[in-house]
Amino acid sequence: MGDEMTDFDLLTAKEVADILKMNPQVILRKLQAGTIPGYKLGKDWRVSRTQLLDWLEKHSNQRKRYPDRFVGQFFNSDGTLKSIPAQRKKRVAVLEVLLKNFELNRVYDEKEVNEIIMRFHSDFCTIRREFIMEKMMSRSEGKYRVNGSYISPHAFQADN
Repeated sequence: MGDEMTDFDLLTAKEVADILKMNPQVILRKLQAGTIPGYKLGKDWRVSRTQLLDWLEKHSNQRKRYPDRFVGQFFNSDGTLKSIPAQRKKRVAVLEVLLKNFELNRVYDEKEVNEIIMRFHSDFCTIRREFIMEKMMSRSEGKYRVNGSYISPHAFQADN
């Protein structure tokens, strides 16, 4: 029974306000209006931590990553790219996979970039251009470098 209760961690309106760094009055109004999911127990409100996190995720303005499990459909069994996805979200996910083949603090000649991309797809010009347009790489005087400020949390991790 102890494990079941930890899944049902309830927060007070003040605790929610502290977590969100908001005025407690604003949180109470949002609870009363039903904007934030909660439970009214007598005069007090309680919010499930799980529901609060789900609500925050639902209302986030952060870009959602294309799920990793779907990225594989764009690659052949030998690791080559079947085609460059037309949909931006899918294309960015595929580019992130390809970006793993570049070292973070290394400067590449255009020829080196082309050779690495050619291992995966023959249209190295388009992929190289996409790296630049998505700000995954920067180019200056024919030299290329992975843009360290772009890096997604998964770009340079080992594959699971």
